[in-house]
Amino acid sequence: MNKFVLFAFGLVAACGSAQAATTIKIATIAPDGTAWMREMRASGDAIKARTSDRVQIKYYPGGVMGDEPAVLRKIKIGQLQGGAFTGGELSQLVKDAQIYSLPFLFKTQDEVDKVRVQLDPLLKKSFEQAGFEAVGISGGGFAYLMSVKDIKNKDDLKAAKVWVPQGDRIAEAGFKASGVTPIPLPLADVYTSLQTGLIDTVANTPAGAIAFQWHTKLKHMVDLPLTYVVGILVIDKKTLDSLSADDRKAVNDEIGAAFARLEKINRDDNAQARGALEKQGVAIFKPNADETRSWDTVGETARKELISQGEITPDMSAALTRALSQARGTP
Repeated sequence: MNKFVLFAFGLVAACGSAQAATTIKIATIAPDGTAWMREMRASGDAIKARTSDRVQIKYYPGGVMGDEPAVLRKIKIGQLQGGAFTGGELSQLVKDAQIYSLPFLFKTQDEVDKVRVQLDPLLKKSFEQAGFEAVGISGGGFAYLMSVKDIKNKDDLKAAKVWVPQGDRIAEAGFKASGVTPIPLPLADVYTSLQTGLIDTVANTPAGAIAFQWHTKLKHMVDLPLTYVVGILVIDKKTLDSLSADDRKAVNDEIGAAFARLEKINRDDNAQARGALEKQGVAIFKPNADETRSWDTVGETARKELISQGEITPDMSAALTRALSQARGTP
């Protein structure tokens, strides 16, 4: 009888342990096989090992769970627990998520690095207030205008059919300040729309253009940083709150480490991708000083309008101004 009781107790304990396991389902538009997915999967393996299978991460790449609104709805009903997005895509959840995407804001990577040291912690607090935890933030690099037809100035751009991500107010404002009425589409529709001619101009990082195969349809690139792309992986705070302190730390540590590795990988990939674009016949045009100043004016106009409309909170706007001044050594 005692042996039976011990066996039954062990069986119940084993069942209880199995029930205690947590699977965190995370969706992303990143295509499978990219550096983003390799590093995110590596973080999932590390979390599984570190928590002795108590926490497992299941990724859904390639946009199979839908666009950002669809993913956020699925998180709300518990079908998913998290997602990896660009800052612009998360602007519907936290407005300040798009702070790095302000048009023609940064001149160099060094400026970005110095500003992010101060602003990333503020972003994380904003996500916490929205019920999420930003467990990974990684720079994807500068996005550039890329087009089927040659674009050398604002008049050329006005004649183009320009894509912006659906719901991306920052991108819309930037192009409208140039006198352009952009065409909003989900990211998943861009390749087909380039094929059909619905659009002929996009903005992306060099590596991103290749990862999504857009480069096969594009012929020109303007060598002037348009925006800075940031990838953010968020997880529903209630899900993380349900974990033990050690398991929660494992999730934050391993995903955070993966996104830190992506920083270097993305920079290397973008440098290599730029060379690959040139080899495939994409002409890279460098604007002269006058044209660069003209684009800077467009960016300044768009930024002021977005801030006045409340698309960026006053506190984050002030923090950005301070951090950028310090990065540039200006009073």
